[in-house]
Amino acid sequence: MDCPKCHVPMVVKEIGDIKLDECPQCNGMWFDQGEFQAAKDQTDPDLNWLDFEIWKHKDQFRISAHPLQCPKCKVDTFAVNYGHTGIEIDYCAECQGIWLDGGEFTKIIGALEQELETKDVSDYVKASLREAKEVVAGPETSASEWKDFTTVLRMLQYRIFSEKPRLLTELIDGQKGAPIW
Repeated sequence: MDCPKCHVPMVVKEIGDIKLDECPQCNGMWFDQGEFQAAKDQTDPDLNWLDFEIWKHKDQFRISAHPLQCPKCKVDTFAVNYGHTGIEIDYCAECQGIWLDGGEFTKIIGALEQELETKDVSDYVKASLREAKEVVAGPETSASEWKDFTTVLRMLQYRIFSEKPRLLTELIDGQKGAPIW
């Protein structure tokens, strides 16, 4: 497969056990359908429940035709400017692949990590309730949804203890003084 920008053969780049196509000149990356989500999850497991869904918030994206051709289908892609990230994603409607210019994958991961850091306790409570519902009726496998749910609960715990450090101290002190049965 050739780079849609530089027109040179791309090389295999591995992110965990995910094999992607990367341009050796511009460092752009091609993600086949589902590979972006898998690469994101392998880059930072705390993000496994937090999806970067380009179609989720209609008020945050703008779509325009783009002269970039899909390296797989050879059809024109659509440029999706996703809200506050400032990143333009080239999306192929035919194969649902994604092209990211060099460095954009790292920027998306950074934006998602920033989103994790800015959520408060109530955000995590709401997210844990959503994820609990998805364990039973979610779009992914039960095991995957359970993993997402436990990750949100862990993030909720971190947020509670970071906002209420005295609570953590009291729990630790309480464990030290607990009788051994």
